[in-house]
Amino acid sequence: MDVCLMVEGQEDVTWEDWQALAAACEEHGVGTMFRSDHYLSVDDRRERGSLDAWGTITALGATTEKLRLGTMVSPATFRHPAVLAKAAVTADHVSGGRVEVGIGAGWWEREHELYGFDLPEIGPRMETLEEQMQVVRGHWAEGPFHFDGKYYSARELDALPKPVQRPLPLILGAKGGPRSLRIGARWADEYNTVMSTAAEVADLRRRLDEACEKEGRDPATLPLSMMTGWLVGADREDLLDRASRLSEWKGEGGDGAAFIAGLRPSTILGTVEEAVEQLRELEAAGLTRIMGQHLLHRDLDAVALMGREVAPRL
Repeated sequence: MDVCLMVEGQEDVTWEDWQALAAACEEHGVGTMFRSDHYLSVDDRRERGSLDAWGTITALGATTEKLRLGTMVSPATFRHPAVLAKAAVTADHVSGGRVEVGIGAGWWEREHELYGFDLPEIGPRMETLEEQMQVVRGHWAEGPFHFDGKYYSARELDALPKPVQRPLPLILGAKGGPRSLRIGARWADEYNTVMSTAAEVADLRRRLDEACEKEGRDPATLPLSMMTGWLVGADREDLLDRASRLSEWKGEGGDGAAFIAGLRPSTILGTVEEAVEQLRELEAAGLTRIMGQHLLHRDLDAVALMGREVAPRL
């Protein structure tokens, strides 16, 4: 299993923070860093700022050497697919072929309201998402393409330059609903889910296989990944200290033990040995990689622990 870092960029992650996180990943062997694509704190903390996801990724692509970078995920509601396709190709060229594009339907209502983005009902939103995936793929494909959809169109367009990577990975972020499984089986290079236990992952893998078979696709060609909470310590004392700091950061009082007790069952939680055991269970259930949600983004020791102690054991 591949272990990746996932950073919630809308929670006041500065450019200096991004540089430090990327450097820690490269130094300690974390191969891929994903970031969220939000403009507003998902905790609705208005004092927290957010740099644009694709601007950040492009800049990091120019200042790193081997780290892969991606969004987890870019909402279809934020950008016209031509803008997303071009932003991703630009970052791909700047980085020398080290970016991945996560895409999803969008969900954070307050963010859409404040910034003036439309957030349609889920049906039209999923239709828009599927068209976006087709248009983005058309931009990246060889030769001209024509698309005449309900929401988007392209007229014999040969978008240049093409990506460095062939293919440039397109990841669908969803929760395992029938419609998203069909879309993933038809258009995605990877299906990404969130906050699931090993039993839930196994069930999703089974249903994803069935969706692939209905589309005439080999299920082995569509890997399953997951973004989930990550709270790991070198030992129990380190874990409790990190939990206390995270509780305080979230405005919950700083009681580490109480914070741990309230975490979801899907959280990768415990010492290094305990985390590795959880990850192996997820791998046996059908997961190919995990995006560990690192909320204490200035805690670079946690990044080092992920890269030096956890990842190599998998």
